[in-house]
Amino acid sequence: MQQRHQQTISRPAQVCGYGLFTNAEVKVNFLPAAENHGIVFQRTDLPGQPTVPALSDWIAPEERRTKLVRGEASVEMIEHAMAALAGLQIDNCLVQVNGPELPGCDGSSLPYAAALLDGEPVLQNALREVQIIRQFHQLELESAELEIKPATDALRIRYELDYGEGSVIPCQSAEFEITPEIFVTKIASARTFVLEQEIAYLRSRGYGQHVTAGDLLVYGPHGPVGSELRARNECARHKLLDCLGDLALCGCDVIGSVRACRSGHRHNHALARYVRSLKQSESGPVARVA
Repeated sequence: MQQRHQQTISRPAQVCGYGLFTNAEVKVNFLPAAENHGIVFQRTDLPGQPTVPALSDWIAPEERRTKLVRGEASVEMIEHAMAALAGLQIDNCLVQVNGPELPGCDGSSLPYAAALLDGEPVLQNALREVQIIRQFHQLELESAELEIKPATDALRIRYELDYGEGSVIPCQSAEFEITPEIFVTKIASARTFVLEQEIAYLRSRGYGQHVTAGDLLVYGPHGPVGSELRARNECARHKLLDCLGDLALCGCDVIGSVRACRSGHRHNHALARYVRSLKQSESGPVARVA
């Protein structure tokens, strides 16, 4: 693999919508950033407009989503935007948000990818840091499995979804080598999914007050309710999308093969921390690929 150059966007891009968990109306501005800036979130609605870098160092525990906290700055439900940034290989960006949660949009990364492409990604002079996975590593937490092993020259992710016998969501899998083209055409449109029977519980906790069946993939007893599947294995593709967005919090490109089975955000966070620990433990700069 030839090491690639860093990228940012040529002009500002914007996504607006409602937070799935906070119900707040939110505006997100993606702004160009200098080389080696990384992805940084900025809360423009708070005094002093505090920032939090999109790195695993700042992950805070939260149900069903990824949340970052540093001092007064907190931002959650970032995984779909992070997946779009990682999938499109946009490495440097200031992400300004005027609320605590990014918009859920249609439950996928597609609105974020469309906005970032409209911002016209542009190459920069500096080279992108790369972490090469050189040995097998496995995480086992409860019934989930998550592993990463060496690969030839790219990041490849496989997700295996299995909710057991009798689930209305059938067993399925998705596997892709991560490139901008594959992300846009095969991954970005996969939506967050939820069981119809869970909706009443979520609403009782105050979540999803602005959400309709058009904003999520809702599964009833006989399949999707109020919408059609965008792919036969859309649920597995979305879990893969989440894994990509969370893994991006290691702060560099990864050359390795990931296999995830029945895993969720907290497992992804553990993987991102592991890869970041490899990056920090190596002497000198992150391993580079000639």
